[in-house]
Amino acid sequence: MQVDFYQLTRDPAEKILPALASKLLAEEARLLIVSSSDKQLADISAALWTHKADSFLANGAKNIALADGEWREPALQFDRAFYLFPPERTDDARAAWRALGDAEGVERKYWRQDGGKWVQGP
Repeated sequence: MQVDFYQLTRDPAEKILPALASKLLAEEARLLIVSSSDKQLADISAALWTHKADSFLANGAKNIALADGEWREPALQFDRAFYLFPPERTDDARAAWRALGDAEGVERKYWRQDGGKWVQGP
């Protein structure tokens, strides 16, 4: 399973997720989006429905996006997890990165915003 860490330094999750969901949809994959914030979920939902109407229903999702910067262990049950975190959740992301380093079968990748594109980094 793969965990992609996305450090959100320019755009919030609400702006990033429609593009991620579109890429997955092109691969005929589904995405479940999780957040503890009702407002964030409403904003993400509005962005997705504006972007592609009913194409993003999460039934049968094998991918999960953790949009609020909070790691959840059940994400490991998916094929791929997108862990999006804003600057104020960097310490939480570092702790999750370290913890997942010991997890068997987990590949971690780190992505950061560089201008208007995503680059894999340190």
